[in-house]
Amino acid sequence: MIHAAEDVGLADPMALVLANAAFQAAEFIGWPEARIPLAEATIYIATAPKSNSTVMAIGAAMKDVEAGRTLPVPGHLRDAHYPGAKRLGHGEGYKYAHDYEGHFVAQDYLGNERRYYEPTEQGAEKKVKERLEGWRQAKAQGSDKEVQSSKSKVQTSQPKVEERQSEVPRGGKRERTE
Repeated sequence: MIHAAEDVGLADPMALVLANAAFQAAEFIGWPEARIPLAEATIYIATAPKSNSTVMAIGAAMKDVEAGRTLPVPGHLRDAHYPGAKRLGHGEGYKYAHDYEGHFVAQDYLGNERRYYEPTEQGAEKKVKERLEGWRQAKAQGSDKEVQSSKSKVQTSQPKVEERQSEVPRGGKRERTE
C-alpha cells in the first residue's frame, strides 16, 4: 500500500485501491490462495506509471507549518453559520462553486499565492494537470468568462442560481431562488 500511495500516487489512483483490495483478500482467504491477489497487485503497482507529486506537496506544506509560515483562513471561507459570524464578516463574498458552470469559480482559497501541489504528466495525473492549468488561468484572469486549457474548457460564468443573503436557519437549508 505504501508503494501504491507514495510512488505511484495520482499517476494511477487505482493502484492504492487494488493494493488495499489485495490486502483484504489475503486477510480473508489466507494462504495459499492469497498469493494470487497479492501477485496481481504487485505486478499492477510495479508496472503502473509513477508520480510522487503528492509526497512532494505534503512535504512542502509540512515545511511551511514547521517553519511557522501558516496563514489565517480567508474571511469568505470562515464558518458563517453561528450567531455573530455575519458581524465578523465571515462568509462574506463567498461564491459557491457548484452554482457556476463547470463547478468552478475564481476565488482565493489560501490567502496567498503559495503552491504545494504540482502535478506531473504521468498517467491519470496528466488530466489533473490540465484541469488545474485551466483553473489557474481562470483565477489569474479574475474571470467571469470562458477559459481554454490545453484539452479542456473551464467555464467560469455568473452563477446559475442566486442565493439569498439571509442567514441559514438552524437545521434548515440555504434558501435559493431561480
